[in-house]
Formats: sequence, C-alpha cells, structure tokens
Amino acid sequence: MVKPRIVVSKCLGLEHCRYDGSIIPEPIVVALQQYVELIPVCPEMELGLGTPRPPVRLVRIGKEIRLIQPATSRDLTEAMQNFAESFLDSLPPVDGFILKNRSPSCGIKDAKIYAGPEDAPTVGIGPGLFGGAVRARFPDLPVEDEGRLTNKAIREHFFTAVFSLARLREAASSGEMRALVEFHTRHKFLLMAYNQARLRELGRIVANSHRYPFSRVLAEYAPRFRAALVRPPRRPAVINVLMHALGYFSDRLTPAEKGYFLDLLTAYREGRHPVSTLIGVLRAWMLRFEEPYLSAQVFFSPFPEALVSLSDSGRREP
Repeated sequence: MVKPRIVVSKCLGLEHCRYDGSIIPEPIVVALQQYVELIPVCPEMELGLGTPRPPVRLVRIGKEIRLIQPATSRDLTEAMQNFAESFLDSLPPVDGFILKNRSPSCGIKDAKIYAGPEDAPTVGIGPGLFGGAVRARFPDLPVEDEGRLTNKAIREHFFTAVFSLARLREAASSGEMRALVEFHTRHKFLLMAYNQARLRELGRIVANSHRYPFSRVLAEYAPRFRAALVRPPRRPAVINVLMHALGYFSDRLTPAEKGYFLDLLTAYREGRHPVSTLIGVLRAWMLRFEEPYLSAQVFFSPFPEALVSLSDSGRREP
C-alpha cells in the first residue's frame, strides 16, 4: 500500500520540543508511523527559540494578530510568516497535516488570542500563524489537529482522505492514462458516498473523449477529486452505496440473509450500528460469491485495518 506523506507537529510524540521541554504522547501519530511517511516540523524551534523557552502568544494589536514572546518582548510575526512560506514552498507533494491544537504557531483554528502580551484577557480564538498559513496554502488537503482526531468519525474521514490522495499521487506519478482510469474505477463507490455530482464529473474527465494528453486530464481530475473528499460523507449517501453493493448479490441470497442485511441497514440509519458491521457482511459475501469488482473498491477498505479503532471521544464535530 502506498504511504501517504503527512506533515506533523514534532511535539506530537516525536520529539521533546514544547516550550517547557516536554513531549505530548500521541497514540494516533505512533500508530501511523508504520504506514505513512511523516514530515515533522516545530515552527518555534525552527525560529531558533530553543527548548525549554519562554512561551509565545497571539496578541491582537489594532486590526492585526501578532505573535509575541512576552518574556522577551520579541515580535516574531514576520519571522514565523517567512518560515511558514519557505517551509511550505520546500515540501514535496504531501497528502495531509496533523498539527498541535491550541498552539499559537500550529493551531488550525482554536489558538487563544489575547488583548495584550501580558496579564491580558483573551479576546477570541483563531488559527496559529503556521497553521493558518497551511490552511491558506492547502485549502483542499486534509488538515487536522490531534484533538479533533480523537473523534472516530473525523479520524476515519482523515485516514480515508490521506490514503486516497496518496493513491492518486501514485497514479499521477505513472504518467499513464490507464493508471488514472484504474484509480477512478477503484474509487467509484467511495466517490458515490462522498459526492455523487463529483463522481459524474470525474467520470466524464477520465473518459477523455477529446483524447487530451495525460497532463491535461490529470490537471482537471486531481483538484476535483480532492474537493470531493473535503467533507465527510452523509449517512443517506453511504446507505445508497450499501444498497448498490447489495444489488450485486440480491439474486443469490436467501430471504433470511437479505432480511438480516436490511435489518442492519435500518439500525445503521437510526444510529444503532456502525457502518463497519454492514461492510463486514458485504466483504464476506464478496469472498463467497467471488466478486472481484467489489473487492477492489476502496470504499470497503480505504486505509489499513490496523488503524481501525473503536475509541471515540464522543465529541461532535464542530
């Protein structure tokens, strides 16, 4: 399986580089290491601030948000902006980001903003300077923080997206139209769940009726595929995919088997069963009835099964 490239905050289980010299145990990053290529970064260390170091904070000054180190009165705004620009410019093609939440540098939307550099109240929250630069540069890539990834639905959507984008990157690197056609074929059910309008649009592009060169087809296909995965699929769309898959077996199942599956589908619709239960049944039937087309569909196994976890923070997605 192709390895996604993920940029990750270095303090998340990789290095003692927080302002107080600590490291944050992060089981998700640890679990990913075997399956992805991590590109670690600590923007504050890259500015030469060292560890341990006096903390920095976001401060509202007039209409601007500045990055200030209160203990030294240093304004690090331009230095952080310049680092972010040069670092992001230097990256190879990447498939996603996992950044430290609430960080004035890496936070993606929940860093505290203060009214002043010292002994001042908070006046809001927003992205850190580096995290904000990432979101601005890569608006259609999966960008999450370790806090949000404790939510099972968000985590599985992130994993699905980064592994799918890595597969697209691999198909693109081949330079061959057949690789892109095969990629699209394997991702049809996934796209059906995520965005049916995009599925139809991408199908027309990859059909390439005008016989455009591969580079032009890819330039039209890739951004639309990324856009299709920006938001997680809705339950009704997933149910539609499950029913579509059931159609491959319906004339070979007993009434009891079909009834069992439809009962599970009702339970999933009502939020009483996870989708994995239904996928497990369908995968068993794929083996039993030897359905290679369905077996090749990424929808049924979008990322390594070793990354599947039942743990869930229970928090709703903001």
